[in-house]
Amino acid sequence: MANHNPDILVWENIEIKRSSSEASRRSQDDLRIASAIIDRYQAPPANTSFALEYAYHLLGDANGKSVLDYGCGAGENSVLIASHGGSPIGVDISPELIGLAESRMDVCGMHDYEFKVGSAHELPIDDGSLDIVFGMAILHHLDLELASREVFRVLKKGGRAIFLEPVRNSRLLWFIRRLIPYTSPDVSPYERPLTDAELLDFSREFTLFHARAFSLPFVNLIETLGFDGPLLNFAIRLDGVILRALPFLKHFAAVRVFEITK
Repeated sequence: MANHNPDILVWENIEIKRSSSEASRRSQDDLRIASAIIDRYQAPPANTSFALEYAYHLLGDANGKSVLDYGCGAGENSVLIASHGGSPIGVDISPELIGLAESRMDVCGMHDYEFKVGSAHELPIDDGSLDIVFGMAILHHLDLELASREVFRVLKKGGRAIFLEPVRNSRLLWFIRRLIPYTSPDVSPYERPLTDAELLDFSREFTLFHARAFSLPFVNLIETLGFDGPLLNFAIRLDGVILRALPFLKHFAAVRVFEITK
């Protein structure tokens, strides 16, 4: 059924404009994905401290499986899904980003893929046709009730969805974050961190739910201050050690990777 909610249409039109601006800035980027990046995400261990690596650990061997790259953007994750043996179907609301994604796949020598311009709230995908939905930092842009309905609809029985999302449960951290004068050109007015309660509500129709927390506040601070390389990698590994030893601290962690099964 078509979605004619005027608020959602305004929301999506803003996202289209934002994405068009992003695509114009990235149009001259080198679209190739380095072999070292592909190798890094090929078979990460279950105990990795890096959130994106853990998402690809959950993806696992996707050989012969249809995988939706939900909000595929410029196709970086589509390349990695294909490297896991999957047949990625990328959907994004931005025609310009879809064009970059198609060019990226071709440059990287990937040929078994399909990209579609469409709304994440009304996917151009048949009912019960997908083995996996893979969404990296997409839900916090969306109406969660509509998105949950669509993810459930397109998955096969027993199909899985894997998401990586920003989370902010603590009111104190909300307050502190608002004091930090940091903005990104790619942030839309509807974008917001989620809460654990929202993730559970999103998953209520699914049979299985599993989540893991990443990124305590000191990691966010190091990233915000612009430090990278060895210092950031050390902080992320320390973050993993702390969260494994003191799991109650996950309430304050800023990232969730979660998996749900239909």
